[in-house]
Amino acid sequence: MRILHSLLDRLIQRGVLRVYDHTGALHLFEGTPADPVVTIRIHDKSLYTRLFLKPELRAAEAYMDGELTFEEGSTLLDFLTLMVLNRKNMGKHPVQKAAKRIRRGLKRFNEFNPISKARDNAAHHYDLSEEFYRLFLDEDMQYTCAYFHHPEDSLEQAQLQKKRRVAAKLELGDGMKVLDIGCGWGGLALYLAQVADVQVTGISLAREQLRVAEARAEEMGLSDRVKFVYRDYREVDETFDRVVSIGMMEAVGAQHLDDYFGKVRALIKPGGRALIHSIGRQTPPGSTNAFIQKYIFPGGYVPALSETFGSVERVGLWASDCEIWRMHYYYTIMHWRERFLAHWDDAKAIYDERFCRMWEFYLTAVALGFRYGHNFVFHLLLSHEREEIPIRRDFIVQNERMLVERGL
Repeated sequence: MRILHSLLDRLIQRGVLRVYDHTGALHLFEGTPADPVVTIRIHDKSLYTRLFLKPELRAAEAYMDGELTFEEGSTLLDFLTLMVLNRKNMGKHPVQKAAKRIRRGLKRFNEFNPISKARDNAAHHYDLSEEFYRLFLDEDMQYTCAYFHHPEDSLEQAQLQKKRRVAAKLELGDGMKVLDIGCGWGGLALYLAQVADVQVTGISLAREQLRVAEARAEEMGLSDRVKFVYRDYREVDETFDRVVSIGMMEAVGAQHLDDYFGKVRALIKPGGRALIHSIGRQTPPGSTNAFIQKYIFPGGYVPALSETFGSVERVGLWASDCEIWRMHYYYTIMHWRERFLAHWDDAKAIYDERFCRMWEFYLTAVALGFRYGHNFVFHLLLSHEREEIPIRRDFIVQNERMLVERGL
């Protein structure tokens, strides 16, 4: 316990962490103010060294394996809240400083994302069963950040507001061709096809998502105007009036951003536009959390705005509009988390207890990253020329109102 003690002494500067070691002895780590108070129990003495060397990864694995549990009314949400509130202190320990340098040194390797690897990475996360995702997503199967007019909005309402805002920014007209990069279960593409008489192509590297999307298009009578294709964005050789990419750029990797935006530029017809919706970080460029990298989104990376805008500049696109959504993903994921916990037994029946603990850790940790950490969502509107998008943002709200009046 001594080696872990040295780390926790530096880490806990706010709140109180009560730790029962494998012998039952209690260790207190107290900060100011003394709130929140969290109590954990460590069941395996080998965990002390593992936590000391790789705290973010090993804490998750210990919870998944039952080696770290909570007592006296504490929960995983309480524990991760305490960790996030003290996260900036982690880097003060010399071992953690060295570990951070190593992670950044491995960044290019972890984010190397040729098409073959991109297929494997997408399948790892998105080809889980439709039945599983339906346990916690909204009725339209939107697995990206919703748009909340008020924190009290329902998940279904906020996801509709997201699709409506995207459509308002795209300003679709009859006869247009639209590309949806990373189309998920097809909800956005099918919505856009109802906004205007457009031809929409949705592409994805997740076969389970495409199966569901195709069935939905057939059921809604939209198969003649909406098609879904198993394809990497780099393999598309057509051009489109509108390109939209929702929650997909995080899978690109920083070293591939120029390729990504260069391809987006090539996909946009003269006079067209692209809307890019992505998670960003309100810090300089960094690296992906080790737990997320290993278990959730291999190859993924949340870019800093400096990396994003630098790439947009290098490929010669106009960033005609940028909108920052700060709290919206926190509200979204907390809805998902609540629904997931309510359907724990159902998820366990599909997979197993360890899988459920892994997903609880993922949803909780990511939500708190948007509540207390440095993450946010941003929207970029991109065009070839400066005049191709209205010079005032009023058009977005006006278009949203028209869609509401149409019942969309």
